[in-house]
Amino acid sequence: MTEPDIHALSDSYLEDYCRLDPIAATFLGVAGHDHAWPDLSPDGFAARERLDRATCQRAEAMTPVAERDRVAREALVERLGLAVERVDAGVARRQFNVLTSPLHDVRQVFDLMPTETEADWVAIATRLASVPDVLDGLRRTLAEEAAAGRVVAARQYAEVADQVTGWTSSETGPDVFTALVSGAAGIPDSLTAELGAAAARARDAFGSFGTFLSAEMVPLGREKEAVGREEYELASREFLGATVDLEQTYAWGWDELARLTEDMSATAARILPGAGIAEAVAHLDADPDRQIQGKEAFRDWMQELADRTVAELADVHFDIPEPIRRIECCLAPTSDGGIYYTGPSEDFSRPGRMWWSVPEGITSFTPWREVTTVFHEGVPGHHLQVGQTVYRSEALNRWQRLMCWVSGHGEGWALYAERLMDELGYLADPADRLGMLDAQTLRAARVIVDIGMHLELPIPANPWNFHVGETWTPELGLEFMRAHARMEDAFIRFEVKRYLGWPGQAPSYKVGERIWLEARESAKARHGADFDLKAFHSAALDLGSIGLDPLRAALARL
Repeated sequence: MTEPDIHALSDSYLEDYCRLDPIAATFLGVAGHDHAWPDLSPDGFAARERLDRATCQRAEAMTPVAERDRVAREALVERLGLAVERVDAGVARRQFNVLTSPLHDVRQVFDLMPTETEADWVAIATRLASVPDVLDGLRRTLAEEAAAGRVVAARQYAEVADQVTGWTSSETGPDVFTALVSGAAGIPDSLTAELGAAAARARDAFGSFGTFLSAEMVPLGREKEAVGREEYELASREFLGATVDLEQTYAWGWDELARLTEDMSATAARILPGAGIAEAVAHLDADPDRQIQGKEAFRDWMQELADRTVAELADVHFDIPEPIRRIECCLAPTSDGGIYYTGPSEDFSRPGRMWWSVPEGITSFTPWREVTTVFHEGVPGHHLQVGQTVYRSEALNRWQRLMCWVSGHGEGWALYAERLMDELGYLADPADRLGMLDAQTLRAARVIVDIGMHLELPIPANPWNFHVGETWTPELGLEFMRAHARMEDAFIRFEVKRYLGWPGQAPSYKVGERIWLEARESAKARHGADFDLKAFHSAALDLGSIGLDPLRAALARL
């Protein structure tokens, strides 16, 4: 039997993984799995871990023939190698935080399931009815991990339990599962009744799981939220696909925050002569012409801006294939807080989507803050990057196109895209530019707080005289973010909870952008007068989402 090449191995891995994890298949847009669940028990985790380990070993033994093969092998080995390291370090199965966990995946997967046909609703009913079984497996895994002393901070279990209450409560409207099935139309009455009963089973199962978290996991969780250097270094490599000097990155974060704050001050003076940042922000927020009332109206504003941006950039600054020119802006069915993007299905029947999870009580929105967010989540940010990768079937294998994702590459690109739009003149309104700088400031502050809190570093002398000489704590992290993030306090509190529960992820935005900018400058130096920005972007994106160390190596060979 002939040994498969790296592309055949990668595609076989994707198929096997989707079989073992049907949630992943739905997220990736791979058809045929929407009725099923993964096994979230210890045995199910073990099966997926064996697949990762065996595939990584086979890829490591391969010798690439061409550049395309070399990039594909480096990407697969880098990603699966880190997955194996996480298992061996005992952190893979216990991952649980306010933004990402198997529990969040079980809830969120319903947002991406098609609802056009009777067969679609049958798949939803099947999945809803078996939620108790999949959550029972997860309960056994978390309990087994806890018995071995592998737990996360108690606060993360407690906060997720509160989120579950929001998902299952009917105090302010139907629970998320009842709301889901209420949209069913044109189906037999018997299926409508089945959906209602299945939604109730799912709601009750989630409610029971929330009780399990509060009663059993919170008492076992760690009191200390800092994870320490060893775990943080592994997490940083996972999210960046690169090894960075954490102390140097921490120091750079302070310098970058100071640079951005100075730029914000100059931009604020353009908005209101003689004013500081706080005065300019207050001036903008008091202007009724710069506000949108209501979530639905804000979603419509995002959609119009996203569509217009695609139309203006296509064939001018980027080659945007026709299927990628469609993006949907959506309101998430939850109110946990946060903004995220989900990619298109393989055949583009499900478009890429920009989601906003708006906290309860937030009804007024300021577009000047969010123009840059639309660029980040849409085009030329995530939607262009992810959509183009899915589209490039002639250059990338299925695993590269659908499954490989590196946060530093993806979030770094999206933050780079915000800065690029300023360079291209799309932030000519100083208010919109202030919004971009405000978002950049948030990401720079994240670098400082995330590394500082988890490594419990001392606070150096700084322009704001912020607690110099003290050691970072979660309380200081919240205070610092409130001083440097101009957003509703509900968002800020959620941000800090996220950093504490998902170490290493938040800095990947700004550190990833830094590496993208370095790669562009390196390409300029190599090509001199022949450097072409559009060609650079095309060549870089055509590599797919890969670790930032492999990205730099691949771009240096172009």
